[in-house]
Amino acid sequence: MSLPLAGIRVLAVEQYGAGPAGSIYLADLGAEVIKVENLREGGDIARHVGPHFFGPGDSQFFQTFNRNKRSIALDLAKPEARAVLRDLARTAEGEFDNLRGDLPGKLGLTYEHLRDVNPRIVCAHLSAYGREGSRAAWPGYDYLMQAEAGHMSLTGEPDGAPQRYGLSVVDLMTGLTAAFALLAGIIGARATGQGRDLDTSLFDLALFNLNYPGTWYLNAGHVQGREKRGGHPSLVPSQLFRTRDGWLFVMCNKEKFWTLLAAALGHPEWGTDPQFSTFKARLERRNQVAEMVEAELVKQTTAHWLRKLSGTVPVAPVHDVKQALDNPLVAERQSVRDFAYPDGRTARLIANPIRSADTEWPQRAAPALGADTDALLQDIGYDAARIARLRAEGVVG
Repeated sequence: MSLPLAGIRVLAVEQYGAGPAGSIYLADLGAEVIKVENLREGGDIARHVGPHFFGPGDSQFFQTFNRNKRSIALDLAKPEARAVLRDLARTAEGEFDNLRGDLPGKLGLTYEHLRDVNPRIVCAHLSAYGREGSRAAWPGYDYLMQAEAGHMSLTGEPDGAPQRYGLSVVDLMTGLTAAFALLAGIIGARATGQGRDLDTSLFDLALFNLNYPGTWYLNAGHVQGREKRGGHPSLVPSQLFRTRDGWLFVMCNKEKFWTLLAAALGHPEWGTDPQFSTFKARLERRNQVAEMVEAELVKQTTAHWLRKLSGTVPVAPVHDVKQALDNPLVAERQSVRDFAYPDGRTARLIANPIRSADTEWPQRAAPALGADTDALLQDIGYDAARIARLRAEGVVG
């Protein structure tokens, strides 16, 4: 079958992590994502983020976020480059950017600036703090949002320092949210013939992801803090436990799992004891329950408990990155793929989490800087002499 997003062209004025992490979903599923890179700065700064590289200007960090895309290099500080972008916008359904909030307007990337050349275009903007308000011109990054939006106060041990996540979760989720917004806008524009601006920001996403602890504060005045061993705030037991040789995460997030766990630990009576038989009772005795469970788990290895509990009680071992990717389930799920360069080399990358039984997603490595400049300009009617002049003047690369 054809790719689900085939035929959608998106201009992506994107850089580093959050924006590219969103548009990769579009590219993997068949959209033509044209990555508009800053010629003056040597392209997306992510090309130069080490320490691991496939070649000059081709970092493994960059490859992570930019496979299956095309690249055009423009110096948008120059009016003629902005004119080139407007010509490209005539042929696109979407414009997607992750810039400081005040820059889309200055660079002519908003619906107001592009509607005259394409009234159907949808412009999705991802910024740190939004395009309006007191922080529109502020730079901002994932870890700052984790700090200010309360995430670090919920992460780590109660008696320890606040902790960030081990991964850039705010970047990754805001990128996906922006891609979702863009597609929603395109569906609307196809129905009405009218595009629009759609905005999201790292801060708004981080705040939205406070989720039910946020609701608890807004309606009950409860300020949730950190729980021991990464424990769930209200479901017990649902946390890390020590085994004889490591760690095991156990999640009894349904009442039946507590009964099954108790039996597997050799204490079926815990499942019917009124002190422990309900969520409410166990929450009131959180520390006691944790001590009871761990006293049994430390008697055997993690592997022993995985054999005994897996598929019955929700459990998982704690893996490092190597163990996570060497997990046999990864091979079974075909979750790592080889993405091909034009010269036959490959970059080994984690597969898109969206699957289709009858369709293979494309597997092209991220492009070199400006790899598609000539082809894209020819596509919109520029002849060889004009392209050569623009290149000589530093407008395109």
